[in-house]
Formats: sequence, structure tokens, C-alpha cells
Amino acid sequence: MAAAALGLRGLLGRPLGVPAGRMAAGAGQAAAAHSYETLRVTPARERVLHVELHRPDKRNAMNAAFWREMVECFRKISQDPSCHAVVISGAGKVFTAGLDLMEMGGEFLMVAGEDTARKAWNLRHKIREYQESFSVLEKCPKPVIVAVHGACVGGGVDLISACDIRYCSQDAWFQVKEVDIGLAADVGTLQRLPKIVGNQSLVNELAFTARKMMAPEAQSCGLVSRVFPDKATLLEGALDLAATVATKSPVAVQGTKVNLVYARDHPVPEALRYIATWNMSMLQTEDILKLVQAALEKKDPGDVAFAKL
Repeated sequence: MAAAALGLRGLLGRPLGVPAGRMAAGAGQAAAAHSYETLRVTPARERVLHVELHRPDKRNAMNAAFWREMVECFRKISQDPSCHAVVISGAGKVFTAGLDLMEMGGEFLMVAGEDTARKAWNLRHKIREYQESFSVLEKCPKPVIVAVHGACVGGGVDLISACDIRYCSQDAWFQVKEVDIGLAADVGTLQRLPKIVGNQSLVNELAFTARKMMAPEAQSCGLVSRVFPDKATLLEGALDLAATVATKSPVAVQGTKVNLVYARDHPVPEALRYIATWNMSMLQTEDILKLVQAALEKKDPGDVAFAKL
């Protein structure tokens, strides 16, 4: 063991690539690249972006611009090496009231097409576009933490179901509302929620009845992992978590997210083959050497500087 340790120390003594410095202005520069009608993107911690649903006067209801801007925003974040983690919250009194029925009602009632088949074809295309507005959260390799306060209705449940970590405040409540407006939820709740809570009976009950689920029940069933007293402490907790995640190796964190999502949707043998192929290249990162060196020197892993990814 001593010889092995000496050999490892010798290996770690070789020069490593010069890492990118601790990001000071990087988050601010990244946020400056985002300008939207319905979202507000701001730097919140080092390497952490805060994305707010920002129609507080409309209870953050989801209009046409929102669906388009979510895709644009998170595709940019996915490609931004200065951002290592994201927090989503809602501005104003509630997280979101769901679909903006006043603005969006006609989107599905007046579909272009000369006959039923052509209308159906165009409507399917439109639904697939709306699905991407939340699937983009899952495809984003950066961990996405959502902080829910007050109402989280309809499309809000679809949104949070695509996030990696869900926190809420004590006053939060959740409602799969779609049956009350005559449709089956079609942008992610019915597909993701059963895998999150692991209780098909409960999901069926929520989806068939549109009843409200309050914060304590949401925590007990596993929809959220923590409940905070109020919005202020909720945001602080979510941002602190994001800041902790942002100190880790981006190679490790982003690889972990990609493989968690893959494993959820594939059998264990396939998921094991996938991560073996993934790690045959990713295990060659210098991040591992830096972290082992820090451990040998009894340094905090959070103090290790990593190159951007």
C-alpha cells in the first residue's frame, strides 16, 4: 500500500493542464446572453444561474412566448461552460398557474389543415414542440434544481417532473389539472411522475381527479426532497445546493446526470453497458488526478479548480 501511494504521488506530481480560474464574472456574462419576455436569468452563485418564470402579474401562466423561450434558454445553458448548475423558481406569489388559457386556448382549437388527417398531423407536431419545452430540462447536462412556492398547477407539474431535484416551501401545492379542462396531460407528467413517486395508484388518483397535493404529501411520496418554511429560505436552500454541486468536477456531475436519465429509461444491463462506454473516455480526465491529490493532501474537494466543460 505504501509503495502504491508513493507511485500515485509520483504520478500526481506531473504537470497538469492549467485549469480555468474560479469563475468571477463568468456567471454574469452568461446571464447577459439571455433576454426573454417570460423568463429572467441572473447569476446567483459562482457558476450558478437562476432562471425565474417571470410573469408575476399573470401568476407565471405559460403563454406562447414561454414555451418557445424555455427551449432557447436551456439550449444556451447546455452549451455554456461557465454554468455548472441551475435553479428554477417563480417570481411573485406562486410558482405557476399553468397554461395561459386566455392566450393559448385557440392554439389547439383552431388547427390549420384541410381535413381531419391534416389537422391531426399539424396538432401532433405542435404537441411535440411543447413537449420539448420541458424535455430540454432533462436533456440539459447541467443539474436543474426547482424551487416551488405556492401553486404549481398543470404545466407546472410537467415542468418540475423534468427537473433533477425538487424543493418546495410549506405553502406549496401541486395539481395535475388537465382533466378539469377536458384533456389528458401531454407534455410529461403522465410519463415522468410515476417514475418519480413510484406509486402508480397515487399518480392515477391525482391525474383522474385533479385534486391538490399539499407540500407534506408531496414530500412523503417523494415528489420533493425538502420542504422549507417560506419562499426566502426555499430559494436560499436551492441556491446553496446548486453552489455545492457547482464546485464538483463538471465531468463527473454532467456524466452522472446523463447516466441517471439513461438508466431510468433502460434495463439495467443496457445502462451498465452505456456507462462502461461513457467512462472508457471520461475516466481519463485530469479531474480525477486533481481530486486524488487533494485527498492525499487532506484538502477540501470544494477547493479544487477544474477546467471548464
